[in-house]
Amino acid sequence: MLKPAASILSLALLAGCSLAPKYERPAAPVTAAYPETKAAAPSSAPTAADIAWQQFFGDARLQRLIALALDNNRDLRVSALNVERVRALYNIQRTAYIPSFNATADGSRRRSPDDLNASGEAQTTNSFEIGVRMPSYELDFFGRVASLRDQVLQQYLATDDARLSARLSLISAVARQYLTLLAADEQLTIARQTSDAAQRSYDLNKQTFDAGVTSELDLRTAEGQLQSVRASLATFQQQRAQAENALALLVGGPLPSDLPPAGNLATQPLIADLPAGLPADLLTRRPDIRAAEHTLQAANANIGIARAAFFPSVKLTAFGGTASAELSGLFKEGSGSWSFAPSITLPIFASGKNKAALEVAKIEKRIEIARYEKTIQTAFREVADALAVRATIDTQIAAQQARVSAAQRRYDLSDQRFQAGVDNFVTVLLAQQELFGAQQSLIQARLARLSNLTALYAALGGGWQDAAPTVATKN
Repeated sequence: MLKPAASILSLALLAGCSLAPKYERPAAPVTAAYPETKAAAPSSAPTAADIAWQQFFGDARLQRLIALALDNNRDLRVSALNVERVRALYNIQRTAYIPSFNATADGSRRRSPDDLNASGEAQTTNSFEIGVRMPSYELDFFGRVASLRDQVLQQYLATDDARLSARLSLISAVARQYLTLLAADEQLTIARQTSDAAQRSYDLNKQTFDAGVTSELDLRTAEGQLQSVRASLATFQQQRAQAENALALLVGGPLPSDLPPAGNLATQPLIADLPAGLPADLLTRRPDIRAAEHTLQAANANIGIARAAFFPSVKLTAFGGTASAELSGLFKEGSGSWSFAPSITLPIFASGKNKAALEVAKIEKRIEIARYEKTIQTAFREVADALAVRATIDTQIAAQQARVSAAQRRYDLSDQRFQAGVDNFVTVLLAQQELFGAQQSLIQARLARLSNLTALYAALGGGWQDAAPTVATKN
């Protein structure tokens, strides 16, 4: 039994040359640097990939919501389960390198009729066998099994990176939706304040109209402004409710009542100075690009599988144990039995099937190359767009703040002149509309800045890892 086993292991060591093409990473189809925007962050600043999401998002309420989403989001659960499934498939495939052995016990009893026996008499024969059997085991001389293992391994790695990419997307989506909810709250607050001011203006005009001091034109103008602001208030209430519903969907359930207090857009503690680095850095930082490359490598291994189909397939079966015609003789001296049965299958004519399969594998690799390059181009544009916004958004916010200050002063002066009877209410109305619009634009600009920082953080490959746990030490 030892001699056949040693022979099998020796042959297994000789097998394993691969017919898959040597993998070479395609050149990135983008420029070597991002378009000029603003001064880069200091080189000493940590890269986005090195910053855990708990460090980038400093708002305690947002941190709690992201943690809940990572625990509860169903799409992320499916991604994690897919990783476990492909990992199990890889564990199955890699066992093909090792012969399997089964303990077997067989018995049979057979009767042969008299006309089939040379003696002319019917005979009954027995056969009993106990031992260890090796089912069909393929010697991988041409790398088919190795290519199958490499293919499943790359699929597993691609699935794991796809999970990390889904995790990054979820964190980014929760952050942006949380910021949208904060913006909706601030817009709603301003709309209520404007509605109260419009109500006071209407009440004042109603009093002066009833006293015969002002005309009905001023009264109806104030009434129109009041109803317009009320309509805007209802719209903002609707948008706020929808934003909360969207956030609850991402989190995976209703928002808990014990969340930390909400912050505001003006004081959100996000890291603003993220070094962009070079486009080549994205190849290792972004999990979606890594997933696309692993898929490409799996397609490359599939070519090796298709090429191996043109060559002979060598398989072995073996058995070692005892055999006897009588059950009682299985363990007697001289009952040892073994068999060793190699087989070779050589494809001779397959109607072009193997050639077509190889052509399909090569085409699939070219498809994956195109997808890989497209993923890189998309990542490059996401970073470039975020950098372009970052270069000008602070200027926009400063301009909007100055606009709000000017609009507020204009409204105060207009209201004073109206109260003094110098101007009519139309002047107040125009000033109030300008102030309301300027305040809403400032909120949108602040939201755009924070959303862009979040998008840049994700585009640069940050957000898929957790912060390292803090280890308590004793003095």
